[in-house]
Amino acid sequence: MKLLEPGAELDGFTIDECVHSGGMAHIYRVHYTQGTSDGAKDPGFPLAMKVPRMTAGDGAENIVSFEVEHQIMQVLSGPHVPRFVAAGDLENVPYLVMEYVHGKTLQDWLDAPERPSVEQVASLGGAVAQAVHSLHQQNTVHLDLKPANVLMRDDGSAVLLDFGLSCNALYPDLLAEQLRKAVGSPAWISPEQIVGVRGDPRSDIFAVGVMLYQLVTGRLPFGAPQTDSGLRQRLWADPTPPRRLQPELPEWLQEVILRCLEPEAANRYPSAAHLAFDLRHPEQITVTERGRNIIGTGFRTHFKRWLKATGMHYQPSPLPTRQIEEVPIVMVAIPHKDVLDATLYSLRQAVARSLGTRPGARLACVTVISPSQTSSTDHATSETSVHRRYLASLRQWAQPLDMPGHQTSYHVLESGDVAQALVNYAVGNEVSVIVMGAATHGLKTQRFVATVPIKVAMEAPCTVILVKQVLPFELLGKPAKEDTKPTQSQDLDAPH
Repeated sequence: MKLLEPGAELDGFTIDECVHSGGMAHIYRVHYTQGTSDGAKDPGFPLAMKVPRMTAGDGAENIVSFEVEHQIMQVLSGPHVPRFVAAGDLENVPYLVMEYVHGKTLQDWLDAPERPSVEQVASLGGAVAQAVHSLHQQNTVHLDLKPANVLMRDDGSAVLLDFGLSCNALYPDLLAEQLRKAVGSPAWISPEQIVGVRGDPRSDIFAVGVMLYQLVTGRLPFGAPQTDSGLRQRLWADPTPPRRLQPELPEWLQEVILRCLEPEAANRYPSAAHLAFDLRHPEQITVTERGRNIIGTGFRTHFKRWLKATGMHYQPSPLPTRQIEEVPIVMVAIPHKDVLDATLYSLRQAVARSLGTRPGARLACVTVISPSQTSSTDHATSETSVHRRYLASLRQWAQPLDMPGHQTSYHVLESGDVAQALVNYAVGNEVSVIVMGAATHGLKTQRFVATVPIKVAMEAPCTVILVKQVLPFELLGKPAKEDTKPTQSQDLDAPH
């Protein structure tokens, strides 16, 4: 279809201008022909129209991808995708009308004369990972993430664009059924997509890793291969370590990037929420040889991977929501004052049970202190000292857990409102489960006094497990008639 001219009308929409002309579609700014006075139609936000290219030289994937995007955009919601407005059918003129989102793409960041700082890369990557996680929570895998398809709003949040190659687990995968070949952008496509597997959310994590690599080095980790043999190399090969190209790059950032780019999906981050968590808390990242290495992977390792890849058969992916539910971020709220040993013990037991059934889950140990606890004449020194003391206490609490295979991080928050601080942390870090002590007040008291656990349970966006204290020495088999008394309340950081 030829380009639409400004002023042209199509199904009640007036064309303003063409803002993008790509290989698969044209995108226009549009508005309702009847104007904004028609309150029944005016959506209250600017509009864009996407029209697929359908000339004689265009492939069938243009039409198939239009059908896919039409199907998927109608079921997506949330702040990380454009809002769907209307669509035209294939018998007349196919088009999609959606929200026009203001901002600049990651490609704009790459095209800028100066490379973004480490802090900016972490912020951009964290926002993209959060948007990707939101998509996966809706059983959708993007499968064509690249800098031109990621838009950054002025508030720092990310919006994902172009769902023509995407896969929603609850709908037929039209691309897999009709094209019978790997589809995607060669520079960002994941190894499993190359061998025909669609629907694994870790494919999007691989693409985020490619974009992070671009942001810090200015180069593509695998180039832009155009042949099948060139694409297949990423089934076993690692890219040049980013720190070899940029020696000033911190080890933790290389650790994150190369973990995203692991050839086998099982070795990447188990969910985009875990990736976002690391990018927001780099001080908590455990750096392995992957982050320290500047030489690259040796021939022997690559050869072993090549042998393995030649006979590799990827299994169909389960529902994305099921995959991410199996690797939640579990947050435990640890009180730091007036707390019984029995309470600390019971919280530890509850966390062990939650993690024990979820290999790969992450544990975040959180305590909230009052801002007054860090105030002193030498504020900076006092704040650092107080935080270190409470961080050490959290580590001491978690030490008996001894849960290999689970990443654990420790966080000291400052707030005068404990409940709100815990809820904000859970929202900002995509926490799936909160474990905390139940209120010790009676039910009658709780009717009139909103305790911290009740507030958290009411406002948290996730599951909240309230744990009643159990005296540890009773579980150890001490006789019930023995004269035992609970230990006295104490601060978490006091020796016990």
